[in-house]
Amino acid sequence: MRLLPSGSSALLVELDGLDDVLALYAALSAQPPEGVLDVVPAARTVLLVLDPGRTTLAAVADAVRRTPPRADARRTGEVVELPVHYDGADLAECAELLGTDPDGLVRRHTGAEWTVAFCGFAPGFGYLTQVDGSWDVPRRPTPRTKVPPGSVALAGEFSGVYPRESPGGWQLIGHTDVAVFALDREPAALLRPGVRVRFVPA
Repeated sequence: MRLLPSGSSALLVELDGLDDVLALYAALSAQPPEGVLDVVPAARTVLLVLDPGRTTLAAVADAVRRTPPRADARRTGEVVELPVHYDGADLAECAELLGTDPDGLVRRHTGAEWTVAFCGFAPGFGYLTQVDGSWDVPRRPTPRTKVPPGSVALAGEFSGVYPRESPGGWQLIGHTDVAVFALDREPAALLRPGVRVRFVPA
């Protein structure tokens, strides 16, 4: 663990990998140190945004060092079930890349729970991982200029759901009719860090 100031009102915690991020994020979001306003996970870091009127970077750093990571981080979050139509343009090609057929890819994608490790790219876009971490899907050589909202995709070790139409280079394996980001909903993002996701065939 490496702790670095990020400006005068945030602390960046660098970690070895996603499991460490999930474990520390779960602990810190459940019991934030005094004066911490937000805890933001990423691929290998956790950012703590603080109120300088209530605490200091040194105090938050001490609190982080004293916080034991949660070993059960992948088993404690809210569970969201997402029905998926496995009809993506890249389903067959992606299955071949993984040494299986489309039915085998669907069984694998739906056969284990996913966890939202962090968010980024677009509002409501969650980077989902499985506990075994054995996915390794290359991005498309040429990104699409338009990916439809609700597209379910794979890239690297991650799965994700495009919250709105946007460019994208992930492999499209299907789509869901569930809105994963809606401004008239609280919270707007369905897929937030720590949320567990079960994909089911629609």
